[in-house]
Amino acid sequence: MSKTIIETVYGKLQGEQVDGVFTWKGVPFAKPPVGSLRFRAPERPDAWEGVRDATQFSPVAPQTQREIMEFFGNDVSNVNEDCLYLNVWSPGADDKKRPVMVWIHGGAFVSGSGSSHWYDGSSFAAQGDVVVVTINYRLGVLGFLHLAEIGGEEYATSGNCGILDQVAALNWVQENIAAFGGDPNNVTIFGESAGAMSVGVLLGFPSAQGLFQKAILQSGAAANAHSSATATKVASHLLAALQVEPTNLAKLEEMPVDQLLKAADLLPAMSLGPVVDGVSLPKHPHEAIAGGSAKDVAILIGTNKDEFNIFTVFDTEWKDADEAKAKELFEKTFGPLLPLLSNQFRGPLNQELFNKLLTIHIFTYPAQKLAELQVNQGAPVWMYRFDWETPVFDGALKATHALEIPFVWNTLDKPKTTNFTGSSPERKLVSVQMHQAWINFARNSNPNTDDLPLWPKYDLNFRPTMIFNLESEVVNDPNREERLKWEQAAMVMKA
Repeated sequence: MSKTIIETVYGKLQGEQVDGVFTWKGVPFAKPPVGSLRFRAPERPDAWEGVRDATQFSPVAPQTQREIMEFFGNDVSNVNEDCLYLNVWSPGADDKKRPVMVWIHGGAFVSGSGSSHWYDGSSFAAQGDVVVVTINYRLGVLGFLHLAEIGGEEYATSGNCGILDQVAALNWVQENIAAFGGDPNNVTIFGESAGAMSVGVLLGFPSAQGLFQKAILQSGAAANAHSSATATKVASHLLAALQVEPTNLAKLEEMPVDQLLKAADLLPAMSLGPVVDGVSLPKHPHEAIAGGSAKDVAILIGTNKDEFNIFTVFDTEWKDADEAKAKELFEKTFGPLLPLLSNQFRGPLNQELFNKLLTIHIFTYPAQKLAELQVNQGAPVWMYRFDWETPVFDGALKATHALEIPFVWNTLDKPKTTNFTGSSPERKLVSVQMHQAWINFARNSNPNTDDLPLWPKYDLNFRPTMIFNLESEVVNDPNREERLKWEQAAMVMKA
């Protein structure tokens, strides 16, 4: 291990070199969003004198530890509102212009960080000769509380602070990444779950235009943006729970973070997220993308075959649920849409169908919709599906949500990862394929590799999709029957 010093536009950083890969951790890309900057757009970081230590990860954004995120290896032992930092892995701090990959972590917009051991960029740097950046951004109530309709212009962009943090990090990349051996004109943003949903928003986010050339979306797309009206109802509910009068929003800036988190934990899942606020995000991402906001951006997008399994396998409500209980859970989730969905997807109301419907609704259909929008703009699109099934928990998880992450990052040997993937040597065959495909896409906008069958661009006639498994293959329109059924249901819902 050796130390290395680099010069950024804000000052000098001392990182370290391990096994031929340089790393800089805990690098500030914005001012601490505290005090009067809470619920405000990020501001450029201050310069510093001397050499700043960049060998330790920064604190992660304030969040409540959730069991599922703990299972994924999310560490919340070091949490602080002063969290707007990023991390860099590079093969060399030189003049070589390498592709840059900027990772946006998932966690339902309320959890996660850029310092998870799953997101170690060493393999991308060493094997792919690319520069990797992972970032933190404000989460939950601090990142996505829409106060504009209540507090006026002062809070005009509060509902998108988390997305604006991501834009600030991308601006930092533009200004500084050349010093780390990266090319600011060859930037790929990629993310999973809420990270991929963030990527989908950035495709239609005006201030993000031109900051990246490629995008990879894993189990997330461009459908997740609340209307201002919906987000205002959430904010009003939260203010009532906190006993804050709408005329005294300044009180929110003085409250302990834990008090804000405790109130936000009572909100339904995914209540806090990106908002069509009319200012930072003038239009829904779908509308913006359909209008050509990302027409020059190459897209790699996909989902996992059994996304929703992990959300019900450990759910006590589904454990030993009889027919009556299953129907109750369906009605609770789908409400008046249940008769329509039952007519389209015939079969017993059981956990398998429940998981299938929510996999389509939350993940598969939005990915197909975004792919269609981009294809219609003439942009290059590649579609994949991850089918490799984990053997843990007696195989109940199958190819579930987030399972592909350590395969993409080639971090299968990281601590506790085997709790999720098992330890069979064969899994590394899949990882080699995915890892190289992501590298090739970042390098030249095309994920084809020598280890995969020929992978055609996505089109609306054949819908070719790479199925990642022990024997990966391209299948045309693999979810055709489900896709057509859901499209028919979606038309009725929309009407």
